[in-house]
Amino acid sequence: MSSFTDLLLDAVCVVDAGGKFVFVSAAAERIFGYTQHEMVGKAVADLVLPEDRERTLAAARAVMDGRSHIHFENRYLRKDGSIVHVMWSARWSEADQVRVAIARDVTELKQAQAVQAALYALSEAAHVNEDLAGLFQRSHEIIGGLLPAAGCAVVLRDGPGESLRFAYRVSDIGLETPMRLLCEAVLSRQAPMLLAPSSEADGAPPAPGVSMLAVPLPAGQSTLGVLVLHSGNDGRAYGAQERSLLLFVANQLAAAIQRKQLQAGMLFMAMHDELTHLPNRRLFHDRLGTALARAQRQHTRLALLFIDLNRFKQVNDQHGHLAGDRLLQQVARRIAACVRDSDTLARLGGDEFVALLENVSSREDAAPVVDKIREALSQAFDLGDGLVLTASASIGVAHYPEHGDSIQELMSRADQEMYGAKQAPSGAPATAATPD
Repeated sequence: MSSFTDLLLDAVCVVDAGGKFVFVSAAAERIFGYTQHEMVGKAVADLVLPEDRERTLAAARAVMDGRSHIHFENRYLRKDGSIVHVMWSARWSEADQVRVAIARDVTELKQAQAVQAALYALSEAAHVNEDLAGLFQRSHEIIGGLLPAAGCAVVLRDGPGESLRFAYRVSDIGLETPMRLLCEAVLSRQAPMLLAPSSEADGAPPAPGVSMLAVPLPAGQSTLGVLVLHSGNDGRAYGAQERSLLLFVANQLAAAIQRKQLQAGMLFMAMHDELTHLPNRRLFHDRLGTALARAQRQHTRLALLFIDLNRFKQVNDQHGHLAGDRLLQQVARRIAACVRDSDTLARLGGDEFVALLENVSSREDAAPVVDKIREALSQAFDLGDGLVLTASASIGVAHYPEHGDSIQELMSRADQEMYGAKQAPSGAPATAATPD
């Protein structure tokens, strides 16, 4: 009989009432990794993946009760430690007091189904999650369903020559250095890398028993960064199969990251000034509306500063628009340094800036900020190519609640105050600086 059963691609297994193999065909070695001699006498349950053991024993009892089982699936640990998915068809022989079963290796089919499901899940995650942090967390969950992923990190590089940064990391703090070194090696070689539990990443050994696998995140002819996993402390190591699988996932994840970055870039451009990267009029009005609602609800105060450079047109006329743009960029940076991180500075257009100061305790609190801005702008501006200018600004201030409780009222009052300041003698033009 064995000479015929050994010709079958599926394995024929005979198991006694005690749950031990009494016969296996030659195909069993290909499926389970053990020789026929090694398998005979072994308990079936000892080879079953622990997570599937209880339902496997329940299915065995059902077969012994006379109920045939067809297309029952469970997972086994092969001799080399890898997992094999097996589909069984079995029945009980009352006369011989044994279970006779046919085992088919469906690992490739299950992996293909899992990869297809992961591809769909990644695509869905890219649309559902509004930011990259949510996408990375969901991707970690999806990858964990395919292969060991006790730890996961996405390491990105913002541009050529830029240092690596952890955009997402779930791992022991002690693994950060070897993970970073491994990622740097992957980017240098532009190829996946495996780190076995006993090996080292350029002199930085991982925790005992932890295997690491890192693959590049491709972006056309360049690389966005690296996707890196590490196993748990169970001693399981990654292999070529896991590497191929993670490479496939990395391609999908890289495409999703690029879409998110493109969307974020488009949103930023829609809500920010292209020249200074400050919030634009639309975003400022949105933040001012939110701040007003919050101030009304919490009975707090706020101040609105309208800032206009004096005679800015002369800079463009005398020195060109490039000099004017450079001046606006430096002005934006100096004003930003004068307000708190919690405040909002925006460019409304041209040489008009506006600052929103929240949670001010009194009207007098805005005055030091105005003085600080005037002082910052009074320093000479080096615009390059030997051009150094001095400048000044007219600043108008409106207060909530004294000057209104709407965006229109506060903006109008600040604008009026700014024009009043511009009529004062101190409104000096931007001029070329002269040496002392």
